[in-house]
Amino acid sequence: MEFDSFSIGLLLLRPDAPVLDAQAEDELQDAHMDHLARLHEAGLLLAAGPLLPPDAGPNRGLSILRLEAQQAQEVLERDPAVIGGRYSVLVLPWMVPAGAVSFSPTRFPHSLAEARAS
Repeated sequence: MEFDSFSIGLLLLRPDAPVLDAQAEDELQDAHMDHLARLHEAGLLLAAGPLLPPDAGPNRGLSILRLEAQQAQEVLERDPAVIGGRYSVLVLPWMVPAGAVSFSPTRFPHSLAEARAS
């Protein structure tokens, strides 16, 4: 049997994340979203979005990348929200039977304003 390989990237809110005012938080989120949109446009990121536990806000995110785990770790660590100390990164290799998962073409927003407008 053949398998397709992906990497699952988890962004986890750090317990020591800096406390930001609303403007700084929005700016960091815009930079984070722009980073993900650029990865998607480069063909490296297939899907991404926040994980929303019922008792908390969007404090974690999941990404599916078309990269080996080490490469995925490197590109996710370049995320401004990781560099800024908000998130840590956990990358897991993921294998599925060939053809079991497919991703439709889409466009990722580069900012909160763009996401809210659509």
